[in-house]
Amino acid sequence: MEITVTDNNYQEVLSSELPIVLDFWATWCGPCRQIGPYIAELAEEYAGRVVVGKCNIEEATDLTSDYGIMSVPTVVFIKNGERIEDLDLVGSMSKADIKENIEKLF
Repeated sequence: MEITVTDNNYQEVLSSELPIVLDFWATWCGPCRQIGPYIAELAEEYAGRVVVGKCNIEEATDLTSDYGIMSVPTVVFIKNGERIEDLDLVGSMSKADIKENIEKLF
């Protein structure tokens, strides 16, 4: 299951001991709507092994700013509380691209 990540709960989400995948998106973003189902499917597939969060950039402005998100969609990968910037995915991407980077978290 995906978690909605907001400015109010992101500290709690980021404190998870599990690896974290954060999808930064916006309602007006076509590519964001394209990858949304991939994110939901991967959240189910990796349930209990990875925390998958959706962060609407227009509602979570502090988190979006903290992570320096300039384009959407951007998918960020976090392990042991640290962002692994080499794994960031920006723009249009496939489910396989996201899954490949999730696997690198283990």
